[in-house]
Amino acid sequence: MDKVKVYDTTLRDGMQAEGVSFSVEDKVLVARKLDAFGVDYIEGGFPLSNPKEEQFFARMAEIKLDSAVLTAFGSTRRASSTVEEDFGIRALLGCGAPAVTIVGKTWDLHVTDVLRCSLEENVGLCADSTAYLKKQGREVLFDAEHFFDGYKNNPEYAMKVLAAAAEAGADAMVLCETNGGCLPEDIYEITQAVCRAFGGVVIGIHTHNDSDCAVANALAAVRAGARQVQGTINGLGERAGNANLCTILPNLSLKMGYETVGTERLKGLTELSRFVFEIANLQPVTNMPYVGDSAFAHKGGLHIDALRKNEKTYEHLHPSAVGNERRYLISELSGASNVLDKLERRKMVSDRAQARTILKLVQDMENDGYQFETAEASFDLLVKKALGLYTPSFELIKYHVDIERSPNGQMVTEATVKLKAGGKTEHVVGEGDGPVNALDNALRKALETFYPNLKEMSLIDYKVRVVNARAGTAARVRVVIESRDPADLWGTVGVSENIVEASWLALVDSIEYKLLKDEGQISNGVS
Repeated sequence: MDKVKVYDTTLRDGMQAEGVSFSVEDKVLVARKLDAFGVDYIEGGFPLSNPKEEQFFARMAEIKLDSAVLTAFGSTRRASSTVEEDFGIRALLGCGAPAVTIVGKTWDLHVTDVLRCSLEENVGLCADSTAYLKKQGREVLFDAEHFFDGYKNNPEYAMKVLAAAAEAGADAMVLCETNGGCLPEDIYEITQAVCRAFGGVVIGIHTHNDSDCAVANALAAVRAGARQVQGTINGLGERAGNANLCTILPNLSLKMGYETVGTERLKGLTELSRFVFEIANLQPVTNMPYVGDSAFAHKGGLHIDALRKNEKTYEHLHPSAVGNERRYLISELSGASNVLDKLERRKMVSDRAQARTILKLVQDMENDGYQFETAEASFDLLVKKALGLYTPSFELIKYHVDIERSPNGQMVTEATVKLKAGGKTEHVVGEGDGPVNALDNALRKALETFYPNLKEMSLIDYKVRVVNARAGTAARVRVVIESRDPADLWGTVGVSENIVEASWLALVDSIEYKLLKDEGQISNGVS
């Protein structure tokens, strides 16, 4: 198989995404993860741009990478400076990275309107910057910025700049589709022309997603002869983002027959994607191909019935190839096969008639506003109730929530809960920042004497959705709560015209699920 080298720029281009900022330690953690995953190059950033970048390269000097080459990013020398004295070039050399990527202008518009120097001067900037860095013992990758737009406008000049970089000793020339507006057929034709003209130099591709074609453009370039592909994990990047390596790599390796990081390492792709989302403090994109939580999630009853007979019917590859897993969703669109599969996986029941009964319950409840896709713990409890296998851990007598606003504007919320558990009656008061928090505190306070394991459980997310908005303030609301303990994560749901009651129902389900799970009466909710 042909090898396509993988160049990751998450730590530079990815950081340019709106809302993303990595600390030095964040960048080190991501670099280690990328190295373990098997990428060939890790672009660390521009060491002159800010103190954080300087510190990152200093930290990385103490760390031995197993497979990746750490790369510093910068520009060719300024027109007003010699290459030896240019502070940007000196910063690239001073950071200690064994490889450098320098950006050179290949679109004549940028030369005349941005650099404001002559076309010949720009050729000289690219040539002597490349040659000087090579003489200093660095691997040099020449980023031909705006190459495709430049080629369309003035192909002779764009190729002349590439020729100058190649003659100066560039180890690779990367064609950058910087504005993200080209389509795959343009990328293919232009990349093919470059590969024919520069047969002895590695050609790379760097695409942006402004026309939603970044991945397709990168694949087209590889098809045309490029043997280095650049991108970011999860497609993070400025504007609409960069080419998404989480899609490019499985396409190249599993669909097109190229070698990238190896099929075994690809099995860690989903974990890598979620790791970067977590470090970036971003919510994962659930419908992202290959690695998204919904990438192999099936909802339609006909689809699931077919998948249970042959997994190839509605999946283009097995999810384990990229470290993901198949999920069957429960909703009003489900068929009996959805429910039956979920019940069989949980070892609850394998009877299709019972599955149809439970499906009817689900459909009726979803018609009232319930939704079980993100509340599988509530679904498990529903099944146990339907099968007559459910015994509540406590009996509610009453609850009351009181909200007061003091003269100084301070809000005080108290919840009183009276219930029976373990043959005893508990009547407790809990305070909180709001009615749900107060109810949660009171309920735990009442139950922790009987069930001390509840202390290890915490509520980590709370969402409210209006079901029938046209009813105004009398509208029904759906509350979804996400809870966790050291072993598991689960979701529960409650629906009512009263937001406190909807929250109470979801809270009770969450606690009941925790208790049943710890007793071994229920699975961990993962399909």
